[in-house]
Amino acid sequence: MRFLFCDLCGLRLFALNLNGRQGSAKFAKKDTSKSMRVDTNLIRSVVLLAIALAVQTASARVIRIDIAKHSDVLNGKIWGKSGAYEKILGRVYFAVDPANSHNHQIVDLEKVPRNSHSEVEFSADVYLLRPKSGGNGTLLLEVPNRGGKALLRAVQAAEESTDPATGEEFGDGFLLNQGFTIAWLGWQWDVRDDAGLMRLYAPVAHESDGTSIRGLVRADWIPAQRKQEWPLAHVILEQIGGKGYPVADPEAPENLLTVRDCPLCGRSVIPNTRWKFAHEEAAKINLSDRFIRLEGGFEPGKIYEVVYAAKDPVVVGLGLAAVRDLVSFLKYDSKAIARVSHAVGIGISQDGRFLRHYLWQDFNADESGRKALDGVIAWVAGAGRGSFNHRFAQPSRDAEPTASFFYPTDLFPFTDRPETDPVQATTAGLLDAARKSNTVPRIFLVNTSFEYWGRAAALIHTSVDGTQDVAPSEDVRIYFLPGEGHFPAHFPPVVYEMPDLHGQQKGNPNPSIWAWRALITDMDQWIRDVAAPPLSAYPRITDHTLVPVSEVSFPGIPGVKLPISPLTAYRIDFGPQWKSGIISFEPPKVGKEFTTLVPQVDRDGSDRSGIRLPELEVPLATYTGWNLRDPSTGMSEYVIPFVGSYIPLAKTAAERQQAHDSRLSIAERYSSHEDYIRLYREAAERLVKQGFLLPEDIPAVLRRGEAEWKYATQ
Repeated sequence: MRFLFCDLCGLRLFALNLNGRQGSAKFAKKDTSKSMRVDTNLIRSVVLLAIALAVQTASARVIRIDIAKHSDVLNGKIWGKSGAYEKILGRVYFAVDPANSHNHQIVDLEKVPRNSHSEVEFSADVYLLRPKSGGNGTLLLEVPNRGGKALLRAVQAAEESTDPATGEEFGDGFLLNQGFTIAWLGWQWDVRDDAGLMRLYAPVAHESDGTSIRGLVRADWIPAQRKQEWPLAHVILEQIGGKGYPVADPEAPENLLTVRDCPLCGRSVIPNTRWKFAHEEAAKINLSDRFIRLEGGFEPGKIYEVVYAAKDPVVVGLGLAAVRDLVSFLKYDSKAIARVSHAVGIGISQDGRFLRHYLWQDFNADESGRKALDGVIAWVAGAGRGSFNHRFAQPSRDAEPTASFFYPTDLFPFTDRPETDPVQATTAGLLDAARKSNTVPRIFLVNTSFEYWGRAAALIHTSVDGTQDVAPSEDVRIYFLPGEGHFPAHFPPVVYEMPDLHGQQKGNPNPSIWAWRALITDMDQWIRDVAAPPLSAYPRITDHTLVPVSEVSFPGIPGVKLPISPLTAYRIDFGPQWKSGIISFEPPKVGKEFTTLVPQVDRDGSDRSGIRLPELEVPLATYTGWNLRDPSTGMSEYVIPFVGSYIPLAKTAAERQQAHDSRLSIAERYSSHEDYIRLYREAAERLVKQGFLLPEDIPAVLRRGEAEWKYATQ
């Protein structure tokens, strides 16, 4: 190992060799404006880091880490008993052996070039927050959602940032105070090109003679307002999405644009004389391989779908291997850059689906057969997996109530235990492969009310015909957060003006932060075998808390209707090569639906079962996980993505009666403000006893209750 240090020029640089291969780690410039003295602490930190990177075992598939930035967090601030933290940003380089049995599931891995060791190399962005000394030994690896970072915002009430650097961007520091090592790793190749987003740099597959592999790619969308053009890449909330595949041949006869009025409605072909692949920029319309324009524009409330010729598929499944191999490196290599003894994978929404897919395809066994993740928290993933390991996969594609239809998302099997689909004559379970390799982690499957309406979540614990409950296995917990949206909406609640989120009701602001903090604590204790977590809490068929939509006992509330249906999962035929990860049918053939159930509600219209917040136990409103689309956006009987509803209670009996509202008013429920707060506190204390709320969070919970009372009664 060669190590170089130059304090006067403000550079820190070392070069190292891993397993006989040249590697390097490059550091950002040091600020020498205040002093030109040699910083001994800095030297010690760099030396230790160089040593940590210099040695690794032959089985660790990290071959090099280039570091672009290494600095103390908030100038060395002390976090609880954990001490100071440091931040490391860089790029990690991997190599995988196509001959290794633990890589055989990676689609098209055999179709990319290999290095002199007959391995396939690739890389990914990496971001670490690690305690400088000590810590609790547990890694929390958040799988980035479309390249971003959400964990600090979700758990610490931090301001959103791709590179947290201020006190506000670290929030209250809950995770750092507990001593967790926190990491993010790029796993997704099609992340948009915004600065700071985490991405995967994966090779492209080619035919054996080196020529391009060609195939069909599909994109669909439903505008919330009239648009002249649309990107081919998946778009969420007008901006969040990916890059997607460009058009390979604008004149290919396979290129086809259709429109329909509902998911299962017949498609109408739009003549190619009315549309073209083009993009307007600087008041000029140019041909484009990433946008499509329609004469007269795309209408709101219509489902548009384009199928087009593409080439050069990325080996997308390497993103799954990257997560596996980084975790394995940090756990098993004694000289790793951030040594940990336990590891928990955390995925929110898209990345909860990623972790379900990761387990289904047996990626938790590294190349030596060792378990990578000890725990998995799949948050608001519903019953889905995703486009994470097939040819021409677009990882950004999901499945929403009114968009992204019929991608490889809600596919059998759904339950962790083996289940039987009599229609397809198949028996399988999500964890079958992981059980065979003896690498099943401890698992939390956490869903809100939105996922039961918008992500088919009931299928993770029911039979496919919706007639029986299916209990999770002993290493799985299922938790239902009733009366919550996919993410907490703004408080005080508002009707979102953003077209994609413009619903008929105010957005549901119920917080999930308290559950996050308690469940992360519960998971950490579980993987250390300190204490078992709370028992599963979710709606069931047997006690009638899980029912068909037709049996939901929603109260009479003026101007409020139930959605026409929840998101429905279907048996989908992608063609004869699908078992090899190749889609032959675009669009696919859609078969019989799976039965999707939803939670039963109480007399106020809020979900009866699950981990009920004080907001539901001591209500000031009805809180749902669904919110119907505003009529101006079309399809007004369908659910908008992500946002639930806040439907306030009347203040008095007279106000309620005048509005013909069947729900009791606030004045009829509570004799005074003090009465409300007493009941609210008691509800919070029950959650503490159940293990779903930390005692130290009660003061903050009560402050939120006070704010909600003030808003509802002002």
